[in-house]
Amino acid sequence: MARQARERCESGIYHIVIRGINRQDIFCDQDDYHRFLETLERVKADSFEVHGYCLMSNHVHLLIHEKSEEVHRIMKRIGTSYAWWYNRKYQRIGHLFQGRYKSECIQDNEYLLTVIRYIHNNPVKAGMVSKPEDYFYSSVQAYYGRPEKLVGLTDVGFILGIFDKERSEAMHRFHEHMKMEVTDNCLDDESKQKKTDSEVKAEIETVLNGEPLTILQTIEKQKRDEKLRQIKAIGGITQRQIARVTGLSQNIIFKA
Repeated sequence: MARQARERCESGIYHIVIRGINRQDIFCDQDDYHRFLETLERVKADSFEVHGYCLMSNHVHLLIHEKSEEVHRIMKRIGTSYAWWYNRKYQRIGHLFQGRYKSECIQDNEYLLTVIRYIHNNPVKAGMVSKPEDYFYSSVQAYYGRPEKLVGLTDVGFILGIFDKERSEAMHRFHEHMKMEVTDNCLDDESKQKKTDSEVKAEIETVLNGEPLTILQTIEKQKRDEKLRQIKAIGGITQRQIARVTGLSQNIIFKA
């Protein structure tokens, strides 16, 4: 059956989420985060504006405004470019992202402000930081007047202009808006509770039919990689967590 075409958004503003296949990590070190942002900046040019973003270890939130290029072409260019670089770096093959990206149309300013607050609070929700501004791989830095990892990547004027014409007052009101309690789950219907290391250990032992986790360090590579692929397919865990629990290097996990 042919895929159903996505409905075009009259405003041209989209909230987009892309995830690693089987919820695997798509960023393993700082260079990976930087590369994705550089890819975003390069593709951006005159084809779209970035109103917001947040890069998490295994997924990305984007808030973009299409201009001369439609969103599906934008996302294809970003995904193809980054996946090619990532696969080459980690000597892996196959898909990096989980199917098609998810998107929702932003038709009014009220929901636009809800989404930008939700995006910036992702690291807080995940327990990574206590405040959005403590996380460096999101556009919140630009909205707070701080240097981004790539200066000028985020077009903050549109959203700040909703709060006030005067920049300093707009930034103050934006900051107050960010303090409001986040109860929304924008495009997050697939999210799952992260498993503890003990739960992950138990699930891995099930895959290994009761054998100790240390067997992964001694069995032949082909059998080990087969088991690792089964383990990576378990929902709610990351490759980094698998590496921590099994004692295998992250590189081995990524390549399996």
